[in-house]
Amino acid sequence: MRKTVLGVLVSGRGSNLQAIIDAISADRLDAKIGLVISDNPDAHALQRVAGWNIPTVVVERKKYSSRQDFEERLAAEFALHHVDLILLAGFMRILSSHFISRFPGKIMNIHPALLPAFPGLNAQKQALDYGAKVAGCTVHFVDEGMDSGPIILQEAVPVLDNDTVETLSERILHVEHILYPRAVNLYCQQRLAVEGRRVRILPKMPKEGAKTQ
Repeated sequence: MRKTVLGVLVSGRGSNLQAIIDAISADRLDAKIGLVISDNPDAHALQRVAGWNIPTVVVERKKYSSRQDFEERLAAEFALHHVDLILLAGFMRILSSHFISRFPGKIMNIHPALLPAFPGLNAQKQALDYGAKVAGCTVHFVDEGMDSGPIILQEAVPVLDNDTVETLSERILHVEHILYPRAVNLYCQQRLAVEGRRVRILPKMPKEGAKTQ
């Protein structure tokens, strides 16, 4: 059976990309990374894939006269590498509705907050400023809104009285690295059913040839 081919968009350090690589390497995720695209030639994420035989491409926004041309290049690269699912892993650009509509239900993102609370940038600071007692992270499908797509998985993280943005971010990031591969694996197992705003997680099907009670 053909493995699900992942395409990953990155801009920075790529720690969630590393979590995906680690999950595949440990056989916790039955998929392959077909392509990593960065809009930043200096992204540390590009160094993480060295030695893994994973194709990488740098597509800089400033080299394209319009966002549409930039996104056309992204789409062309994903098509060239037969990508099934696009993962945003610290990609610091907002994708247009035109791009998103080309990949319905095939773009996933992880956000460091319990959506719908604290969407957008600096979610951890938003939580601290608001006085939230619980923060966390959310894996969701990407739609045309700001962090507003159907929620796949969420995990809560307590906010401690002495937390700073840095300490809270680090605690959330640890959970992100567990949650994102788990959500991607559910997709690869065809266990995610989107019904309007809700995502149902379907039961695991028995392996072919396995005995059932």
